[in-house]
Amino acid sequence: MKTNAFEVASRYIYPSIRRRLVEVLREKGLKQTEIAELLHITQSAVSRYLKMDRGALIDISAFPDVDREIAELAERILDERPGEYEIHSSLVKLSLEFLGKGYACTFHSQIDPEVNPVECRVCIELFG
Repeated sequence: MKTNAFEVASRYIYPSIRRRLVEVLREKGLKQTEIAELLHITQSAVSRYLKMDRGALIDISAFPDVDREIAELAERILDERPGEYEIHSSLVKLSLEFLGKGYACTFHSQIDPEVNPVECRVCIELFG
């Protein structure tokens, strides 16, 4: 295994979850600058997420349970306007949940052919 689960989470899952969060907020009619302010990121980053230049390798909307949690997070962000660290904590938790459910196994094996998703249960055992 050349690419470990934490690398997969930080390089691919977290950005894909954040991209989906940006999309959900955009679907609610927010402007890029408003989304950037709410998420404590730059407007340029929001633009890259929306253009699929960042976080586009995993379609989070294909996982209805995670997508529902992202929608709930978007509502909480709109209602409570949490700080940067609280949002980051929520995104990390969602990333670990994604790993724990085994959703990243096939993707992980595609980026690292040494990973056998049938034999590897590391994420499921650690985070499931």
